[in-house]
Amino acid sequence: MKIIVLFCMVILITILSNYGNFIIITEAAPPNSLITQLPGFSATFPSKHYSGYITLDGRQNNKISPPKNLFYYFVESERNTDKDAVVLWLNGGPGCSSFDGFVYEHGPFNFQAGKTKNSLPLLHPNPYSWSKVASIIYLDSPTGVGLSYSENQTKYQTGDVQTARDTHTFLLKWFEQFPEFSKNPFYVAGESYGGIYVPTLASEIVEGLKAKVNPTINFKGYAVGNGVTAEQKYDGNALLPFAHGMALISDDLYREFTNSCGLDIESDGVPECQGYRDKLYKAIQGLNIYDILEPCYHNPGNENTKNLSLPNSFKQLGVTDKPHPVRKRMFGRAWPYQMLVKDGLVPSWPELNSLQTDRRVSVPCTSDEVAAAWLNNESVRKAIHAKSVNEIGSWSLCMSLVFNHDAGSMIKYHQNLTTQGYRALIYSGDHDLCVPYTGTQAWTSSLGYQILDEWRPWTSNNQVAGYVQAYEHNLTFITIKGAGHTVPEYKPREALDFFSRWLEGKSI
Repeated sequence: MKIIVLFCMVILITILSNYGNFIIITEAAPPNSLITQLPGFSATFPSKHYSGYITLDGRQNNKISPPKNLFYYFVESERNTDKDAVVLWLNGGPGCSSFDGFVYEHGPFNFQAGKTKNSLPLLHPNPYSWSKVASIIYLDSPTGVGLSYSENQTKYQTGDVQTARDTHTFLLKWFEQFPEFSKNPFYVAGESYGGIYVPTLASEIVEGLKAKVNPTINFKGYAVGNGVTAEQKYDGNALLPFAHGMALISDDLYREFTNSCGLDIESDGVPECQGYRDKLYKAIQGLNIYDILEPCYHNPGNENTKNLSLPNSFKQLGVTDKPHPVRKRMFGRAWPYQMLVKDGLVPSWPELNSLQTDRRVSVPCTSDEVAAAWLNNESVRKAIHAKSVNEIGSWSLCMSLVFNHDAGSMIKYHQNLTTQGYRALIYSGDHDLCVPYTGTQAWTSSLGYQILDEWRPWTSNNQVAGYVQAYEHNLTFITIKGAGHTVPEYKPREALDFFSRWLEGKSI
């Protein structure tokens, strides 16, 4: 199984709109972008597949910056390409590849591990692929993630604002290359740190529409699964009620904690809070944080805390060579242990080019062995029009970046988008300890929108699949019973069910 990693943060810098940073290159779609065969798959493709790079050339202050090469894999709808929606899919991190969604969640294939260590995985049609009802673009973003790359690693220094701008520029270029899809309804979807990627990108798209940027994107709305808000009172404060409700901590600890510290697990104003927090972390530290019902995968060759051998300038900014275990740092304002980050700070990083060649990082409790075996095979790279391992290095689920979290809370983004009439689906696997549904339920309720469809069960395959509450302004919140952080991985049938109903405007 495979799971994307997600981490959360609060930075109080307002996103800026700027459409002059990048030149959109206007060459025609590459004639070889069509995928004609895939190693490991011997059947006929159920729809057309395309892949390749879109290059962004930057110009700032009359200077040309190194190009960014963003890799995409596009799966046409298996139903009706003329009418079905086009959906951009973004996994989280920040720094994790959207091939996680392609390989392990809702892509067109189910991957079966090879029979021997060196044999390729076998691919089988996925009956619950989201391409059954929509055309899906899987994008490795930002630059330096997955198969996306730059000749200059300083381009791996980025953040929320720049990532949204780059992805918007990618979309404008992509629709130039695929103009036949420009009239289709377009949605942005993602999970985990996609809770930041999706609304910030959606806002860039909307601002571009207001500015009449061409080509025109027929943007209709967005979907976020188990996504952060970058606001402590929702991301961090969700943990305690979730742990109590799931019987992970005792009634006594819950009462002591809340009586002294409220729900804020990061509160240091009361001496007792540190002790209660330690007890809380001790109670949950052996769990798979992405699904408390699933076992934790332990790679015998790696530890949960990987030494990154960081340059001295990073250490001076408080980034350490031996971070704490990720399970103790990933709630609230915690950071991904494998990313090179500093709160709200983007200094000059002269040592960035001296980063180790291997930027791959391990995600706790997860294995990406099947995806890595496939995507690091040269015959697969050639088939999907990706650069070779020798040229850009090995694919890994997550890669280290210098990332600035500079967009602030997502609440204002959701308010602005939904009050302008754009549709929003917010869904949560209800057994995710990383971004618990309790926080998502709290922030959707906090918007103060009128409830149009009061909390009730929703069904799939004649079974209760979760619960739904719909609000005015086209905002819908649903839970998926028994699912973890990456909902389609755990509940593929139910995920396709709610996704297709939502796209078609039907009641969930």
